[in-house]
Amino acid sequence: MTARLRKFFADLGDTFWVLPAVLVMLAVLLAAALVELDRSEVFPRWMTDGGWLYGGSGTGARTLLGTVAASTIGVAGTVFSITIAALTLAAGQMGPRLLSNFTRDRGNQWTLGVFLGTFSYCLMVLQSVRTVGESEFVPHLALSVSIALAFVCVASLVYFVGHMASRINVDTVIDLVSDELFASIKRLTTDKAQDAPPAEDFWAGAATVTDARSGYLQQLDAPALADWAARHGTAIRLLVRPGAFIFAGAPIALAQPAVEGVGRAIRSATALGATRASSADLEFAARQLVEVAVRALSPGINDPHTAISVLDRLGESLCDIVERRLYGGVHLREGVPALVVPSVDYTGLLDAMFHLIRQNAAGQAAVLIRMLEVLTAVRSCEGDADRRLALQRHADLVQEDAQRGHLNPTDLADVMRRHAQCCEARPAPRLDLD
Repeated sequence: MTARLRKFFADLGDTFWVLPAVLVMLAVLLAAALVELDRSEVFPRWMTDGGWLYGGSGTGARTLLGTVAASTIGVAGTVFSITIAALTLAAGQMGPRLLSNFTRDRGNQWTLGVFLGTFSYCLMVLQSVRTVGESEFVPHLALSVSIALAFVCVASLVYFVGHMASRINVDTVIDLVSDELFASIKRLTTDKAQDAPPAEDFWAGAATVTDARSGYLQQLDAPALADWAARHGTAIRLLVRPGAFIFAGAPIALAQPAVEGVGRAIRSATALGATRASSADLEFAARQLVEVAVRALSPGINDPHTAISVLDRLGESLCDIVERRLYGGVHLREGVPALVVPSVDYTGLLDAMFHLIRQNAAGQAAVLIRMLEVLTAVRSCEGDADRRLALQRHADLVQEDAQRGHLNPTDLADVMRRHAQCCEARPAPRLDLD
């Protein structure tokens, strides 16, 4: 149940309409409150006569409110129609899966909410205005606030144009996606030693658990599932990790020994979705950056500079985990394994980061050279022998692709020189400059 609640709130946070809907409701409540305040006549006459508040007639009030309402809804429709066209072009260059970064953007949501909220506010105040023939009532305070909201809309429009112009810039998108990757690294790595999973023979004779659902595993309540397994005297080994696709009827877990209700417990602790999006999926965060690079290397775009920028950010993220460990996915209860979840290892993370870029950059000498430079920089920081071997493996793959490609002798010599530098890279003693 906790996993489903987390999925619900995560989906709610990614929904574009929630914040604008809240602002519209607040605007409606504000209009009702100010109109009632005007009816109470708590404001002295000199405030309207002296120009502190709107002092026009009912006819002028209706004209003012109608003008503000019509202009705000018209500008909102036009601006966001243009935005959709701009996002369509951006999706072709950077990939449709990155459009969620635009829909989650609070600046876009606030702008839409301000325009729609002002429109709703004006409608609510407009229906309370009465002219001389209708027992005249002019809500002076509410009308003054509508004028102020009109100026807020003008400021929001100026902000929105500049904001969207920067958001569809590829460097800004890379920066935003990189921030997500760094946040995932901070959340999904630790400086503590991880427990080793049980040996394979531990699961000999384990019962296979299948799942009738299908979709991507978006949320997993691992602590609750481990507690359930410990209470029922069993150990569960999930065969999928967050971000993986679950096929209907396919095995999803092993239970040693088999106990009644294990399938229901797993379904209760997991939540599936139609897209690969998980806060516990480190590879997914890396693949979003990789998609930008792969799109940039396509023949239709042919932008190696963007791919090089992505490689720089990937190298930066790998340097961030030099002193940290990836979570092992083993959950112990009283020293006994209760739950084992497949986890991303360093080799798999490197494969997710570099394979697709290298495969699509086979004829791009500049990209291959920069990839070797990034691997060299990471190897010069990394002291773990196994991680250094994994980095060396990718450097060797770059060299092999360059030798099989159609590079001229000068470019090939540059690649070979960078490869030799990567092989010789050693972590140097660190000296703090503070």
